[in-house]
Amino acid sequence: MTELLDRALAAARNLPPDAQDDIARVVLRLAGADDDAPAPLTPEERSAIRESKAAAARGEFASDEQVRAVWAKHGL
Repeated sequence: MTELLDRALAAARNLPPDAQDDIARVVLRLAGADDDAPAPLTPEERSAIRESKAAAARGEFASDEQVRAVWAKHGL
């Protein structure tokens, strides 16, 4: 185990059980060792993804100002 992963796991031990489980699920997914089936998408989610891909193909992206406004709205 690398030192960085060891530090990450040590930090995770100090979190509440629910947060530890969230982190464990992410690590298992990234390592390809999870048994969960992918979450099915709703028709609305599939439509939103199609629209986003089409906008990206047209080169339609948010401006830096728009991105900063969203970050500020959420305190980021």
